[in-house]
Amino acid sequence: MSWALYTLVGVPLAATGLTLLDGWRAIGASAGDADGGLARAATLVSGIASLALAVVLAIAVERGRVLEGAGGWLRLDSLGAVFLLATGLLYAMAAVFSIGYLKAEQGRPGFGPFAKRYYALLNLFGWSMLAVALAADFGTLWVALELTTIVSALLIAIDRTDAALEASWKYVLIASCGLGIALLSIIVLYATGTHALGGAYLPRFERFLVHAHGLSPDAVRLAFVLALVGFGTKVGFVPMYTWLPDAHSEAPAPVSAMLSGSLLAGALYAILRFFQVAVAAGERSFAEHALIVFGVASLAAASLFVLRQGNYKRLLAYSSIEHMGIIALGVGFGAPLAVAGALLHVITHASAKGLAFFGAGSLLRGYDTKEVEGVSGAGRAMPWTGPMFLTAALALCGLPLSGVFRSEFQIVVGGFASAQYAGVALALVFVNLAFFGVIWHSGRMVLSPATEQAAGVVTHPAGERSAWMVAAMLGCLFVLVALGVHLPGDLSALLANAGHRLAVPA
Repeated sequence: MSWALYTLVGVPLAATGLTLLDGWRAIGASAGDADGGLARAATLVSGIASLALAVVLAIAVERGRVLEGAGGWLRLDSLGAVFLLATGLLYAMAAVFSIGYLKAEQGRPGFGPFAKRYYALLNLFGWSMLAVALAADFGTLWVALELTTIVSALLIAIDRTDAALEASWKYVLIASCGLGIALLSIIVLYATGTHALGGAYLPRFERFLVHAHGLSPDAVRLAFVLALVGFGTKVGFVPMYTWLPDAHSEAPAPVSAMLSGSLLAGALYAILRFFQVAVAAGERSFAEHALIVFGVASLAAASLFVLRQGNYKRLLAYSSIEHMGIIALGVGFGAPLAVAGALLHVITHASAKGLAFFGAGSLLRGYDTKEVEGVSGAGRAMPWTGPMFLTAALALCGLPLSGVFRSEFQIVVGGFASAQYAGVALALVFVNLAFFGVIWHSGRMVLSPATEQAAGVVTHPAGERSAWMVAAMLGCLFVLVALGVHLPGDLSALLANAGHRLAVPA
């Protein structure tokens, strides 16, 4: 299956090259530039092919097989495959959604170069996040995450508004500080590994797991805390989350979806690799309690911010912080059911947040505002977007029969099974608090009668801006509902094996 690894790495890069080679011809100052059909087609094919390859690779490793390529520099196991699926899903749906999303910009001067930059960066962003799940060692993992920072910062600022530029710079500064701390965690882990692995070696994941008994417990604890703070800055853990609301709010909607459902999860994946080492070194209790602390803090802060948000994209950003806290709690509870639920939540959250941000982007195109007060009657004005946006909001709050409900239920039951009563109680309180905030705001936007402020919305006869945008939302909705109704056997096996790798890393 090494061919699939190489193809997955090569397809987004090829799409980026085709995008950059696409000819853009100005056809008049008033009409803008050519629309770049090759760039759109290359991005669409790359996204869908990446999702298909992610599924193929996930099936290949679901029973514990490990795939390697490029002389050991590429590596995929069941744990990495979970995050690979989330990235592949959002990359594919973002490629579909972007075609319709950019259609509104097509008539403006300079659209050609803008679209060329956008599609090239979107493909590079997808490639860098896929590379995170395929990294075979801590050094390559750090480099891949740094690449995601650079590329996503350019995407956040692509509209070149003052707010977008400010959000991008804020993100770069804070995320870079966090990754600097994360690099220090790798250095600490590497230094303590010299006693067991020699003075010069590649920091491969499996080497640390095999020789974990020879690592200093104090150094392992220090490395884990540094990783939790450093990579946790990109996850959006409280109190290192301050870049996240601005970045999610100002980025184009497809980019916001990838930031929330894939970028944050990719940084959490890095923390889980350190978690494996901590467990193998006998520091399971310490690592689990540290995750619970950050998880509860993130849940508490996010739920309070959700209640008072007037910007619906910022509302979804704080919801992302909440759900990263839920995943951290699931792993921290330690029970196999809770860990499997946390890993499932990576995928269900990606589908739900993709649907939510795509819906937010469609509403933005229809109403030309990000403010909750500026959107009303969306259920009538946009008969596909409105209901699906509300469905995403309900799913993010744990609506039964949604995939998010299934994963959160597993986490709660697993928490009770491991006697983590205080953690479960706090999680339930803050999740319900966030529920009221999300439902109150999204319900007003979709179900309330149209007001004069929002009555100026201009829609197509069917009320939607583009069938491409609706198609991407339907894709996310299908995954979200399907995982709530039935968990496929292959995915169940993958989650079980990935959870086992966290519980018994050696």
